[in-house]
Amino acid sequence: MILYPAIDLKEGRAVRLLRGDMAAATVFDDDPAARAAAFAAAGARWLHLVDLDGAFAGRPRNAPAVEAILRAVAIPVQLGGGIRDRATAEAWLEAGVARVILGTAAVEDPDLVRTLARAHPGRVAVGIDAREGRVATRGWVEETGATVADLARAFEDAGIAAIVYTDIARDGAMEGPNVEATAALARAVSVPVIASGGVSSLEDLLALQGAGGIAGAIVGRALYDGAVDLGRALEALGA
Repeated sequence: MILYPAIDLKEGRAVRLLRGDMAAATVFDDDPAARAAAFAAAGARWLHLVDLDGAFAGRPRNAPAVEAILRAVAIPVQLGGGIRDRATAEAWLEAGVARVILGTAAVEDPDLVRTLARAHPGRVAVGIDAREGRVATRGWVEETGATVADLARAFEDAGIAAIVYTDIARDGAMEGPNVEATAALARAVSVPVIASGGVSSLEDLLALQGAGGIAGAIVGRALYDGAVDLGRALEALGA
């Protein structure tokens, strides 16, 4: 299972939100590129970036910070937030982002996801963010009637690289991930599933790994708070 240290960007700084609430942002680092370099130096194989302002605006808003991170590290980076058209997705791929994550677009413009996945094999992921099993979009402020499983199955044959599944109620809350729901999703589809939201300890990571079938886990606040030591976690996960 791959561990993805998370850097969520708001106004150029690394922050963490509580359950997706922009008004409940905690600033952890004014230099996200330095933080990215530290994660890479500790042995991380991937980084997970989110342009939070972009997710709400519907277009990139933290490009300078993302570009600085790309210059600072040699490991692959996946990026989500505000990527809702082909031009934006391909601009990021050309800039050096290894994988773009489309969330709102996966609900509102699924053909875009399919087109991008065909054009860029292995470089397009779908982000599924949900409250109580129902998908939310546009920075998690708009809830849809779509279920997690139905949306995931809709892209089963699209050639996407992964599904990033976030339980919004757990995100940033340090209350543990939704292991059961994530494992159920991983069993329901053949696409690799990456867990996001709630990881608060090494035990949480081991529980996700032990559930079977979960390809990766994103860790944010627990790394910044020191609840999870990145080096020890990577060693424990066999990464």
